[in-house]
Amino acid sequence: MSQADGFGLAGVIGMPVAHSRSPVIHNYWLKAHGIRGSYVPLAVKPERLEDALHGLIALGFRGCNVTMPHKQTAMPLLDRVNETAKRIGAVNTIVVEADGSLSGFNNDGNGFVQSLRDAKADWRGDAGPILLLGAGGASRAVVVALLENGAREIRIANRTAEKAEAIAREFGSAVSTVAWGDRGAALGDVALLVNCTDRGMVGKDALEIDLSRLRPETLVADLIYTPLETPFLAAARARGCVTVNGLGLLLNQARLAFKAWFGVMPEVTPELIKAIEATF
Repeated sequence: MSQADGFGLAGVIGMPVAHSRSPVIHNYWLKAHGIRGSYVPLAVKPERLEDALHGLIALGFRGCNVTMPHKQTAMPLLDRVNETAKRIGAVNTIVVEADGSLSGFNNDGNGFVQSLRDAKADWRGDAGPILLLGAGGASRAVVVALLENGAREIRIANRTAEKAEAIAREFGSAVSTVAWGDRGAALGDVALLVNCTDRGMVGKDALEIDLSRLRPETLVADLIYTPLETPFLAAARARGCVTVNGLGLLLNQARLAFKAWFGVMPEVTPELIKAIEATF
């Protein structure tokens, strides 16, 4: 859906949203493709979320991204939600359809998997055991995407064991748990190691983990992109591992959203990367 004058609007709904790099990304692509439009941050308090979603329709928005704290609470307010988002239990993208209805999607997991393939073209979900650190919403999105891409053995280690156990029960025999205290010892045979916690983010303490058993052939990923290289990734790179930061997830999920709203699949270019890095 678009405004009558052909000017396309999209944005990101959350609280707070001032930190979001999504406006930099989408406005770069709008300019690069000569599309008349704008992508704006939309700070929305939880009690005004329903009003805000109706406002998207009234104001002629193509859609929006959804960030915390609305990724779960937006779901029952939408007309339809795709199966991947239902499995994850959260949406990160809303599309305003031509008839004014609202469709919800979650592209985080797909964006993550594409970032792995960008770093290692022959990456396969069934290449070997996978260890995830953390059991929050980001971990759920990663689990769903990995299972949809053929993963056969996913292990989750979380400080609060009950959260990891809940995910394992929900997603079946391919998902199991590892005690948080055993996370370093569990690295010996993993093909993929992923930090799904906020440890190592700017302003947070570094992730504590002994990487002495980490093999150089293990692909190591961190969902964080501020900073672009966390101490965790730096330590893994020092051991010879290929590493992937969270910027790839951000960019690849954004590509899918931009295509849904504006009908063009944009590319990630060095110039775009520079524009994002300039915001750090």
